[in-house]
Amino acid sequence: MTPLALLLLAAYLIGSISFAIVVSRLYGLPDPRGHGSRNPGATNVLRTGRKSAAGLTLLGDALKGAVAVLLARWAAEAWGLPGYTPYLAALAVFLGHAFPVFFGFRGGKGVATALGVLLALDPWLGLACLATWGAVFAATRISSLSALAAAALAPVYGHFLVGGVTETLLLALLAALVLARHHANIRKLLRGEEAGFGRKG
Repeated sequence: MTPLALLLLAAYLIGSISFAIVVSRLYGLPDPRGHGSRNPGATNVLRTGRKSAAGLTLLGDALKGAVAVLLARWAAEAWGLPGYTPYLAALAVFLGHAFPVFFGFRGGKGVATALGVLLALDPWLGLACLATWGAVFAATRISSLSALAAAALAPVYGHFLVGGVTETLLLALLAALVLARHHANIRKLLRGEEAGFGRKG
């Protein structure tokens, strides 16, 4: 196995650690795949009423994205790998979160993991996406729409803040994966049925 393949496998395995499931088990909460939206993510854990559990889930999922990217950055320098290696690792850790080998390939939508990835790739890029999420959420109170807007703009921000054709294309692929994981939410948004915080859909 080549160093790059080994690194991407490690990133995928890191992503496969589903903190929504792990934290729920530690707290004695129901499996997030069996209630609410059935999505193993922080928002669904929050539906149990345990804010601390949701916070730990959010933090864990974001940190694993950042760890994978930072590990890839170190490996790229130590092993002489291409400069875009951290972006490949970003995709690998996201795929691990979405399709975790440890949990029957039933993963989450990856918003927190994507945020951790973006902050590690470039802090200004991550903050721009976070600001976009916050602005859209403040206006609509719809978490999924906020995530979709932030994801869609990530390659645009990356083009201006990071540069590089390969890097921008890999960011666009990451954004496409986030949008694909929200396909059910997109259909609800188009029908005007998506619920926001503090109100029913």
